Amino acid sequence: MATRKEVVVPPNRDSCSFLQRFGWDLLLGSITTFYVIAVPYTKVEESFNVQAMHDILYHRQHLQKYDHFEFPGVVPRTFIGAFSVSILSSPVVLAVQFFHLPKLYGLLVVRLTLGCIVLSGLSFFRREVKRKFGFHVEAFFVILTALQFHLLFYCTRPLPNIFAFFLVNMSYGFWFKGNFLATLRCLTIATIVFRCDTVLLFGPIALELLLSKSISLLKSIKCCIIAALFSIGFTVLIDTIMWGKLSWPELEVFWFNSILNRSSEWGTHSFHWYFTSALPRSLLVAYPLCLLGMLFDKRILRYIIPVFSFVLVYSKLPHKELRFIIGSLPLFNVSAAIVASRVYNNRRKNVWKLLYFMMLASFLVSLGCSIIAFMASYNNYPAGYALKTLHEIGKYSADRSHKWVHIDTFAATNGISRFCEKSSSWSYSKEEGIALEDYQLKNFTYLLNEHPNIDGFKCLFTENGFTSVRYQFGFPPLTLLKLPKVFIHGNLRNQYAFSRKWPGCP
Repeated sequence: MATRKEVVVPPNRDSCSFLQRFGWDLLLGSITTFYVIAVPYTKVEESFNVQAMHDILYHRQHLQKYDHFEFPGVVPRTFIGAFSVSILSSPVVLAVQFFHLPKLYGLLVVRLTLGCIVLSGLSFFRREVKRKFGFHVEAFFVILTALQFHLLFYCTRPLPNIFAFFLVNMSYGFWFKGNFLATLRCLTIATIVFRCDTVLLFGPIALELLLSKSISLLKSIKCCIIAALFSIGFTVLIDTIMWGKLSWPELEVFWFNSILNRSSEWGTHSFHWYFTSALPRSLLVAYPLCLLGMLFDKRILRYIIPVFSFVLVYSKLPHKELRFIIGSLPLFNVSAAIVASRVYNNRRKNVWKLLYFMMLASFLVSLGCSIIAFMASYNNYPAGYALKTLHEIGKYSADRSHKWVHIDTFAATNGISRFCEKSSSWSYSKEEGIALEDYQLKNFTYLLNEHPNIDGFKCLFTENGFTSVRYQFGFPPLTLLKLPKVFIHGNLRNQYAFSRKWPGCP
């Protein structure tokens, strides 16, 4: 009797190929998306681009309604990044408007769009890492990046540094690929349009390319001049229209920060702060590993030394923030990944087996540190959560009249943007310079304020915010300390402000 042959179904090569090509991108994209949804609000450093994207999407050609005319900031910023993200995200934002969804969904859309742009640059660099150093180095490069909180959390934040970060990653990819003129071209555009301090990275990389005779001096000068003229013309054209005056924003930023040296007005740190605080917090286990990478593979030296020089030179500036050197993290992660892959490939040998388990343990420690950093950031936008609660409770009150909310400077810089506002029966004021005793002369329905007591108003509820991390014996070894940061007050003259039972204040 003939038996039926068993049919073996071959694996779907298309699906395997897709996972091989985009699996790592999906991992990083999923983590980034989680950060965006969990922490949708923004800080004062992001306010210009956030408000600009809101105005481009919602006010369009009505420039007189744009936020930057009322709150221009200390120095002007370019609109090119905001336009790029707004154009790409506009179809989805139009759908949000069509279905009358809250504008906060628009904020999620533009931040996710920015994340896709930045991660596309990181993906290009990742593929070149694989081509140059192999699959295992690529894998550990992605794993280390995924375990680090700050890089993926920042990549959706509309900061000038993050717009430049996309071009920096592209330049790294071209550098690894051997397209050195494209490397200089990307860094030139990033310097002139988005962050003038990228020149501190441009310099060491250009010097390395010249000393190694990878490019000729004449060709590099010609390439950079053409890219610079194009970038200057483009930014001056767009920003002159948007600011209503002749403007090259990054030139003004350079003058303010470097020539006048006024950036120190926002705080200063010691020379070693990047090496003893910022890099250890952002790289975690990759920090000690990246130092060893230069011993394990000499090929990484030509890349690490210029990036290390960039951080070293930047350390001379007194005002320091992690976002200023975020462009150095991918290169340091590659060096760390080289060490991790070497340990992994030799894990069956007696001497390396202990190192392998120590490395796995350090990965878990890094994951724990990233979870703590995420929880701290989650609780670091009290004003955004306060306004959301006010909207939710206010819409169920008996009051159907128009509500006028005043947002003080602290609240405006700790989570609130125009994307948080409601379009009907609510209006908002960010009038500055109002003395506490003068609020009762105004007709505000509600106040979002950093002060617990204001004459003529009653505190309705508070929103806690992150203060510090406390170390303790026991489990968990770390706890987050939170204190009331934003106080929501109701006008005593408005009976409807108290028509709903509020949570109350401590």
